[in-house]
Amino acid sequence: MLMGILKAAQLWARHLGVDVTPYKPGAHPVARRQRLIEHHRIDTVLDVGANTGQFGLELRRQFGYPGRIVSFEPLSAAFAKLQRAARGDSDWRVLQIALGDVPGAQTIHVAGNSESSSILEMLALHVDAAPNSRYTGQETIQVETLDSVFDQFCADAKNIYLKIDTQGYEAQVLRGAARSLERIDMIQVEMSLAPLYAGQALFDDLYADLRGKGYALVGVENNFGDARTGQLLQIDGIFRHERMGQP
Repeated sequence: MLMGILKAAQLWARHLGVDVTPYKPGAHPVARRQRLIEHHRIDTVLDVGANTGQFGLELRRQFGYPGRIVSFEPLSAAFAKLQRAARGDSDWRVLQIALGDVPGAQTIHVAGNSESSSILEMLALHVDAAPNSRYTGQETIQVETLDSVFDQFCADAKNIYLKIDTQGYEAQVLRGAARSLERIDMIQVEMSLAPLYAGQALFDDLYADLRGKGYALVGVENNFGDARTGQLLQIDGIFRHERMGQP
C-alpha cells in the first residue's frame, strides 16, 4: 500500500513539473557523485567555471564536503555573487580568472542567463533550446592555464577533483592542464552531444582525449536539453584516472 501511495505522489508531482526519486548512490546521479567524492577521499576540488558558486554550495550544504575548494570565475557580476557564497569559508578560495590553453586577455560573451556565457560564439541550436541564454554583452577577462596556478593551490593535495563547466571551452582547459593532469584523480567535465558553440570539442573528442590520458568514465549526469523536442544536448561526464586502481 505504501508503494502505491508513493507512486501516486510521484505522478502528482510530475504533473507539477517536479520529480521525487530515491536519493541512492546506485540509482541517483548526484548521490552517485557524492559517493565517488567520499569514497575516493577527495580533499581538493578545482571548480572551473564556478559562475555564482552553485557547485561549491552543493558540495558544502548537500554533500557535507569538508575539504578545499578553489573556484575560478571570470565574469564580474557572477564573481561578486561567488565571493558572497564563499564568504566566511576559509577553505574556499575564489579567483576572478578563466582557465584555458593560452594566457592573456580575452573577450567573453555574456549570456542573459549568466551560466551560458562563453568565449566562443553561441550557435542557433543553443539559443533555440534556451532563448534566455542569448548573448547580451561582452567583457574583457583574464585567462590563465591550470598548469600556471596548480602548485599554488594543490602542492599538498592528495586526491584532486577537477570540475570543468566552461560552455564549449573544455578542450582548451584540458590542454592548459597537461602537467596538472598527472596529479588529478578525477575530472567532471561538461560534454556537448551536439554543436552548441562554434569550434567546440564534442563528446566523442573529449571522451577520446581523456581515455588517451588514462581516464575511465565512472559517472554520467544529464545537464541540458531541448524541452521542445526532448533532445539531450549536454551531459556531465565523470572520469577517474586508471592509475588509481578500480573505482
